[in-house]
Amino acid sequence: MTSTPLTRPRPRFTSPTIPSSPATIKSILRPNPTPLLGTRKRGHDEVDEMESPSKRKKTVHFDMSLNMTAEIGKRSLDATKTEVRKALEGHARGQNEDYNDLKDVFANDRQRYLAPIAGDEEDTLRPEELVVYVVALTTCAPLLNKSCSALIKTILQCSWVGRDELFLKAYVQFLAALVSAQGSCMEPVLTMIVDKFKEFRPSTWTVPDFPEVDRETMRERLHAGLRYLLQLFPSARPLLCKLISQRFPYSEESKQIHMSYVDNMLQVRQYAPDLGPEIMEIITNRLVKLDVDMQLDLDDMDDDLVTRVVVQLNSQSDIYDEDEDDSDLESLLSDDPDFDAEANRIEKATHQVQKLDSILDSLFTLYTPIFNNPDSPEARSCLEDMLSEFTNFVLPTYKSRHTQFLIFHFSQRSPALTDTFVGTLFNIAFESNRPTAIRQAAAAYLGSFVARGAHVSRDIVRSIANVLCHRIEMFRTTNQESCRGPDLRRYQQLYAWVQALIYIFCFRWRDLVDSVPELVDPEDPSSYLGHDLEWIPGLRESLNRIIYSPFNPMKVCTPSIVYQFAKLAHHLHLHYIYPLLETNKRVHLSQYVRNAYENGGALRDSGYDPHDDNFLQLESHFPFDPYQLPVSKRWLEGDYISWKPIPGLDRDEDSDSDEESDEGDYEQEGEFEEEDTATDDGHEDD
Repeated sequence: MTSTPLTRPRPRFTSPTIPSSPATIKSILRPNPTPLLGTRKRGHDEVDEMESPSKRKKTVHFDMSLNMTAEIGKRSLDATKTEVRKALEGHARGQNEDYNDLKDVFANDRQRYLAPIAGDEEDTLRPEELVVYVVALTTCAPLLNKSCSALIKTILQCSWVGRDELFLKAYVQFLAALVSAQGSCMEPVLTMIVDKFKEFRPSTWTVPDFPEVDRETMRERLHAGLRYLLQLFPSARPLLCKLISQRFPYSEESKQIHMSYVDNMLQVRQYAPDLGPEIMEIITNRLVKLDVDMQLDLDDMDDDLVTRVVVQLNSQSDIYDEDEDDSDLESLLSDDPDFDAEANRIEKATHQVQKLDSILDSLFTLYTPIFNNPDSPEARSCLEDMLSEFTNFVLPTYKSRHTQFLIFHFSQRSPALTDTFVGTLFNIAFESNRPTAIRQAAAAYLGSFVARGAHVSRDIVRSIANVLCHRIEMFRTTNQESCRGPDLRRYQQLYAWVQALIYIFCFRWRDLVDSVPELVDPEDPSSYLGHDLEWIPGLRESLNRIIYSPFNPMKVCTPSIVYQFAKLAHHLHLHYIYPLLETNKRVHLSQYVRNAYENGGALRDSGYDPHDDNFLQLESHFPFDPYQLPVSKRWLEGDYISWKPIPGLDRDEDSDSDEESDEGDYEQEGEFEEEDTATDDGHEDD
């Protein structure tokens, strides 16, 4: 797939060119053509096959000159102009008969043409003749003021992309003339075009008696018209972005509608590259919302329902067929009396996953060519845009589960890109002017990325661990004297740093070893067990001081991480903290926040229960947990470190009854489970 770099170049406009093969128009010279307005007897239609469709072009260009003959069919252009002007001027005087007939010309534009009965006078509009009224209205655009809003609305609903190229040119020029004469019409014109981004079935734009226009040609025509308008009215660009955001499909709409809309948004970038960053921000913002909605739906399901969703996803291998309307499928199933609410939840959850998966797969496909040369200016600029989207939309969203893997994947394409992403997270995590929640989230992302990124180098792992140790030590020495005990509300940032450090240790402990005895095989994690290892300078000392400080992070950090760290630290001869964990079972965090609530703190935090210790522990937020979307996960192969326990570690524990009594309760609180994902073939570090 050819992709446009997501940079911010200056817009370049190309003058429209005259098509090499203008549509053939049969000229029928009639001195007294029958007027249509005021004499119509039967509903008119739209389409007579005038020409064979020209060979599809990559792009469609429009020229201001129509090269149209004076008459089409029996409609004289001059007479029709007079007719239209008379109708509009009459409407301004309150005489609406001809004006209403003019509205009907466009309101019934998709009716099939019916030839007159033999002997009757033919006054029905032929399909090819509608273009004459479009041209006539173009010359009368200054008369289309606010009093003509109903007529304008009807014309904008006309099926213009499914007709011939002559009509297409005339219609786009009418839109340009309308906007030029009536500036207030810019928004409805762009809204009409943007709404067509959702159309993916030919039946929505096909006009009877005209050759069927396929999806690709329809989109070429739609974007050729939009490109032409943007060239004439550059000031319309901010409005276009606003409308694209406002008209984005609701999460309940089908996967096909979402994919069609996103594909059209991405196509806008090709001829309006200056809008590229804003368009990608809109997509990322909506993608995060889809991601969160999907995750909330799955969280509300029990394990059995989630399993059934997974089974259904695996059974539907082709999730990108735009002709398959899953909204119709949902409707049919919901109307089935045997279709219960449980099955409906499974069906809806499945479609939510497929929407997210489809869009993410498209974005992976879009970005990949840009990063083929990861050290190029285009790749660096693209990553900067992605970082902006990540910082603005992904980082502040707690329940985002998959969107962040775009930057996870592409930031690992080169050491320089990795440094850029890590540096951004580092700066946010330690900036004092950032909200606490954002700094905590940045620390979680930093720890998770360094732990899980297969291409994150040993040097970066050691550097980040060193910085975390230094920051933790500085915080401890500054605040220890005033610390009364573990308190998440007061020392949230400290606990986020400690959790990031021990999480990195659990996955990348071998990168934190400075030297090993000769008996250790660096390729065999189990050979490290039971040996005295030399760790990077300051790691052992910093951890020892903070673990046994009044802050007591082992009580506040997520129990499953604390347990796994304790287990590894003991068997790797780093620390033995099980006695502390046993003591922590008798520590109640609520006692350290009770005074604050007695002084009115509860009034400021009505959702906070000071008697619930679970509420007073750091939430388990690991943003790069295994990626499970069935199709787009293919992009992460080789990028990801999956968790696998050290062979023999559990066996050693089972043979040690003393340790068993110390550890048993913590094991129940949550142990890392071996991960079975499509990314298992990535680098494994422990």
